[in-house]
Amino acid sequence: MTNNTRRDRVNRFIDTLAQSRALGLTVAEADENRLVLCLPYSEQIVGNPETGVIHGGAITTLMDTASGSVMICALPEFELCPTLDLRVDYMRPAEPHRPVYARAEAYRVTQNIIFTRCEAYQDTDKVIAHCVGTFMRIGQEATPKSFRDLIVGGEA
Repeated sequence: MTNNTRRDRVNRFIDTLAQSRALGLTVAEADENRLVLCLPYSEQIVGNPETGVIHGGAITTLMDTASGSVMICALPEFELCPTLDLRVDYMRPAEPHRPVYARAEAYRVTQNIIFTRCEAYQDTDKVIAHCVGTFMRIGQEATPKSFRDLIVGGEA
């Protein structure tokens, strides 16, 4: 699968998620086993109006979406992989008026579980938060065909 195919599939997938659309998430990079999503800054996601700092829930959603979507980059065929566990640690607040990026990696793929790690950042050397996640593989046959067709588009 090419990186353009990965990017297209991830774009179609996150477009099906209401919270991703509401936050304006976009794909910045999509490679094998690796994905970077962008959360643009907006007044709607500010957690503290006095400082303009982004609400932690928006950053958690960004990282959960990146971690859950990286499966599209890691697996040869699309399948839904529900979240089993996601642990988030916050290091510092995001700077106001700047986008936040989430870099997710599927670092181990087994027959039943996918293990991910993700970092949220604005500058690559200053991590805002990081998380690790585990996702259950339910198999391509358990993913509704209509949804699978929506994500893979006219490729298959």
